[in-house]
Amino acid sequence: MTVTEVRGGGISRRYLHSLWLLSARDLRVRYATSVLGYLWSVLDPLVMSAIYWFVFSVVFHRGKVGEEPYIVFLMVALLPWVWFNTAVGEFTRAFKKDARLIRSTAIPRSIWVLRVILTKGLEFVFAIPVLVLFAVFAGAKPNWGLLLFPVAMIWQALLLVGLGLLIAPLCVLWTDLERTTALILRALFYISPIIYSFKDLPHALHVVAALNPLSGIMTLYRVGLFPEQWQAEPVIIGAVVTVVFLALGLFTFRSLERDVLKEL
Repeated sequence: MTVTEVRGGGISRRYLHSLWLLSARDLRVRYATSVLGYLWSVLDPLVMSAIYWFVFSVVFHRGKVGEEPYIVFLMVALLPWVWFNTAVGEFTRAFKKDARLIRSTAIPRSIWVLRVILTKGLEFVFAIPVLVLFAVFAGAKPNWGLLLFPVAMIWQALLLVGLGLLIAPLCVLWTDLERTTALILRALFYISPIIYSFKDLPHALHVVAALNPLSGIMTLYRVGLFPEQWQAEPVIIGAVVTVVFLALGLFTFRSLERDVLKEL
């Protein structure tokens, strides 16, 4: 984003308009030729939830891991994970797949990262009604913690901004990082409290696990239906780590923007 795009301390209407147009285009392209359309937003987390519920509840009788109803416990974390996972995966190709358009327009380059976050975030929002239905029919009991659900969404969006501004330019300059990112995402799924909770981890690992911002984010998502999941440690430490990623991403993007344009 350039200085001319900032007016009165806010993002200009032109920037927001361009961001919305690009995001809307991505959604139209994704669903225009799709028979299932909207259902694709929820099919992946639904299938994943069903598989993990069957494996841990039916096959292995998971014991004290997670909360009941376990299918809701899974979905409330898997839905935001899909947003996170697909967005980070798109970051690795954000500049390369639209290289010609990026070179030929004066649109601020950061918009190519933010549009991924917005597009995938909207798909996450579209899937929330399905989570609500599962929660109602499974007998999950909402509480005051639901007020933290939008806070978790904002936090996740800020984390993705930092990661996107960091990953997108680096993947243009070093193509091996695309495959490296995919491997990291696979490992991150299992070391993040998704199929289990932060509370299920040994106490000795709490500080290390809290360094993963997803630990705090998943805590905020879950506490509205499972109040026992509240833990201040991952929320506080994860928020600090998110600020670090955001600052690092902004610095990296500004430092490498010219090099990225030359490479494209």
